[in-house]
Amino acid sequence: MAKAAAFWEVANYRDAYNLHACTGILFNHESPLRPARFVTRKIISAACRIAAGSSEKLRLGNLDIERDWGWAPEYVEAMWQMLQQSEPSDFVIATGQSNKLSDFIEKAFSCVGLEWRDHVEIDPALFRPADLMVGRADPGRAERVLGWRAGKLMPDVVRLMMEVEQGKVPVQNL
Repeated sequence: MAKAAAFWEVANYRDAYNLHACTGILFNHESPLRPARFVTRKIISAACRIAAGSSEKLRLGNLDIERDWGWAPEYVEAMWQMLQQSEPSDFVIATGQSNKLSDFIEKAFSCVGLEWRDHVEIDPALFRPADLMVGRADPGRAERVLGWRAGKLMPDVVRLMMEVEQGKVPVQNL
């Protein structure tokens, strides 16, 4: 609700006061800087701990939800490009590809040579009844107007986050 209100407030002020204001409708954008309470970081961290010998089980809710996961640093580039336009406008920033949460999990565990089904438990108490089943985006306008296109898709995002979590790549080198 707050995001929708902010979108319309920006549009209203842009029109009423001739402001150079843009709204980026950013779909899920991930990086190693994502707080640990988010599901993507929970998955990455658990996969690395389990690969290092932890006997824990990763407890998650609905694995069939679909999201459009992109790489946050690329989305920052898109926001900068939005602000360089002579006419302010609004853009959807996303990869244009949705993946199931189970695909994200599979990729994370495969990065450390593990079969995810052996280490993940579905907990119905973690299902979120108001959760959107499919998050799908069309970033075509950003590509046409800004020349921007996501270069990293979900498998790349998972791999990069795993490399940082495992200490193979310092976060500042991404």
